[in-house]
Amino acid sequence: MDVSASNASTGEIAISDQEFADFQKFVHHSAGITLSAAKKALVSGRLLKRLRHYQLASYREYFQLIMNGQEPAELQTALDLLTTNETYFFREPKHFEYLRTTILPARKPGEAFRIWSAACSSGEEPYTLAMVLADSLGTTPWNILASDISSRVLAAAQTGQYNMERAEKIPQAYLKAYCLKGVEEQAGTFLIDPKLRSRIRFLSVNLNASLPETGTFDVIFLRNVMIYFNAETKRQVVDRLLSVLKPGGYFIISHSESLHGITDHLKMVRSSIYRKA
Repeated sequence: MDVSASNASTGEIAISDQEFADFQKFVHHSAGITLSAAKKALVSGRLLKRLRHYQLASYREYFQLIMNGQEPAELQTALDLLTTNETYFFREPKHFEYLRTTILPARKPGEAFRIWSAACSSGEEPYTLAMVLADSLGTTPWNILASDISSRVLAAAQTGQYNMERAEKIPQAYLKAYCLKGVEEQAGTFLIDPKLRSRIRFLSVNLNASLPETGTFDVIFLRNVMIYFNAETKRQVVDRLLSVLKPGGYFIISHSESLHGITDHLKMVRSSIYRKA
């Protein structure tokens, strides 16, 4: 019999194979994300507090709660918890160096420059991009769209406030120019300069569904999310994003990802950096 075991002495609740399969289907249907068997512990760990919050004895009970509409907001909470990925400032720094040294110097003079951070998580990627653009473009107008499926991480990202240890990878010059050190009750944190935050629009977007009206972009960053998509979902997501990438625009993915066999409309110019024909 497929049941969840509860350890009364520790309060731990085990997730069964069938329960995990239910959440796999839920996440794939909602976000196009494929959770491998290796993510079973992640699923149980991230949802355990929600079981305790509702005083439930099994993951099956929690799954029924989010699917039957008893708690409408909880469905989004569960999706947020299961689709949020860890990130940090200046992750994969070669991408930002290529942006600074190659892409930006070749732009059309005076024309507004737009970037989409299409899986921005808790905001470190778009704020990193904002620092590079502010430093490189001077008075040239620019803006960034930062999107994620998780409304919870978007709300945190919009504050622009982070624990000080998150600043480790930010170059000192950028840290001094674009970050404000917290004092008194905000000690131990830093805040992204409001002037940078004002250039970023945060928007909840499910890349596995029709895109909202966004305009077109010079560069799209889609990093560290396609590893969770199967081949067909990758093709669909990339096709959607390419429809809003300008001709000659750049499409940047993580070094751990590949577009091999996914599209014929991009040419690789460097590892993980592609350009639209």
